Amino acid sequence: MGKRIKLIALIFSLLIFSCGKGEKMDEKIIPNRSIGEVPNTLLKKLTEKRIYFGHQSVGFNIIDGINDIIKENSSIKLNIVKTDNIEDFKRPIFAHSQNGINKDPKSKVDAFTNLMEKGLGDKVDIAFFKFCYVDILNDTNVNEVFNYYKSAMMRLKNRYPKTLFIHVTVPLMREAKGPKAFIKSIIGRDHNIVRNQFNDLLREEYDKNRIFDLARFESTYPKGQREARKKGGKYSYSLIPEYTDDGGHLNEKGRKIIAEQFLIFLSEL
Repeated sequence: MGKRIKLIALIFSLLIFSCGKGEKMDEKIIPNRSIGEVPNTLLKKLTEKRIYFGHQSVGFNIIDGINDIIKENSSIKLNIVKTDNIEDFKRPIFAHSQNGINKDPKSKVDAFTNLMEKGLGDKVDIAFFKFCYVDILNDTNVNEVFNYYKSAMMRLKNRYPKTLFIHVTVPLMREAKGPKAFIKSIIGRDHNIVRNQFNDLLREEYDKNRIFDLARFESTYPKGQREARKKGGKYSYSLIPEYTDDGGHLNEKGRKIIAEQFLIFLSEL
């Protein structure tokens, strides 16, 4: 008898879970923009900047996407170099390097801060880093990590007023489907919920013109629809399945779409 009751409860929960799929979004649909809409004067100014980008694997995906776009747009002449050597910032550069340790978000804050304070903070025009999806999991103390980040960025902003520090939302993962998704919801393993919470704090704290909303673009189809599931009365966004081959990293299609929006954002700063 007890097994039958548990089975009925399981089926009922599954039905409720399934009803959350495919609900219409209330928010305004905003299609992705094209790099062709950006005036060449802005793209040229971007190539004259000294930029530093700290990241891990998804960051390499984005850099690969930028290189894809550059191959198709001869007017974009970014000097992309994998480096954090201060000597390389004597001329215009789009520098990038690995930053911190995955699954340890505070290490990424510390690594970026240390790099700035060792001399790079006075050399760059624009500086930023991004967390990885493995940095924000369901057992992460979101408020603690965010406050640690916010405090460090405030110190850097005050110490280097001529440097523009921008922010990047935490990337998402592809939503599991079917029974796998159901099991994850039951045992509380839907990490995207926590990543969305962190990203909401970021959006509330900083000017939207100073945030590259990576998570939004990862969950937005080119025509503006969102990849989302309604949970607990609130939408949880996830990475568009067609943008990834392994559930988290960006494939060739995904990296190019994200990179295009990234270049548009940077050029309009």
